[in-house]
Amino acid sequence: MAATGSGARRWLWTTVAAVTVVCWSGLVLAAGPGPDGSGDKEERPAVDCRYESGAAGDEATEARSKGVPFPSDDVFRPLFADPKQPQFFATYQAVRVRQANTSANIGSVGFGENFGLYSKRRGCNGWQVGILAGVFSQFNLDAPSSDLLNTDFVVGIPVSWRSGLVSLRARLYHQSSHLGDEFLLGNPGLNRVNLSFEEAEALLSLDAPGGWGRIYAGGGYLLHRTPDLERGKAQWGVELRGPTMRSLLFGETVGALRVTPVLGADFKSFEELAWNVNTNAVAGIEWSRETGTRRFRLLFNYYRGFNPYGQFFNQKIETFGVGLYLAF
Repeated sequence: MAATGSGARRWLWTTVAAVTVVCWSGLVLAAGPGPDGSGDKEERPAVDCRYESGAAGDEATEARSKGVPFPSDDVFRPLFADPKQPQFFATYQAVRVRQANTSANIGSVGFGENFGLYSKRRGCNGWQVGILAGVFSQFNLDAPSSDLLNTDFVVGIPVSWRSGLVSLRARLYHQSSHLGDEFLLGNPGLNRVNLSFEEAEALLSLDAPGGWGRIYAGGGYLLHRTPDLERGKAQWGVELRGPTMRSLLFGETVGALRVTPVLGADFKSFEELAWNVNTNAVAGIEWSRETGTRRFRLLFNYYRGFNPYGQFFNQKIETFGVGLYLAF
């Protein structure tokens, strides 16, 4: 359904205001405390083992394994090109449904994170266990009320490990998917799928020396599923990080920001979908602070394959989008 003129204008102004607030908030969060509150010249740069695993820690830490409750980072870097990575984001997607040759404007948002419970490391080498939770929702921006289409809920336990440039992430998690009420009311004859599953998954990653890139590969296996889906999944990908520079945008206003160009591609293949390859490619810029672990990204993406979100998993789509992402 096409949006009315007033609805489209209202959505446009709401989007502009939201993007302005999110951009400013994201840059402030990425920067952390300003120079007046943190003493940048005296503060020792934080070593974020997700991105700087080769950095040397202090001698006492390197000399022995150290247990850390509630660590602020991880020993495995999150997959920023994976559309189902638990994280905070808001994106606009121009979607084309390939079978029907129809198109729609979709708003896609996510809320979630991996929360570390305990880690034991020598420097950045060691292991960590935590919990993960995520919510992924899609909205039809062409509808007058921007109807909710689908929401996926994810919760699980991740275990990660690192030795030098090699890292591993294993997860056991549950996902359930639910259609939006407005979508159901507008499609009374829809054959609804009660999609729910538990999956065991493992990924092995190899970092490039210096942290400028990495490759990863692995797979998953459905332990329990509704409906009766085929169980196998393969996943692989690549990430590249350009040289980090001082940010010219708000650099002096909100702290010593750094900017890094980033590029990545994630590929997934499911036994249920005849092992067809689903591709998500992203490119953009990342803001961070030398003495912090928070990151703010502006990313453009291209996706081609089966819909990655719950109830529409057997729908072939192609999308172009842009979004804002927060990482903690």
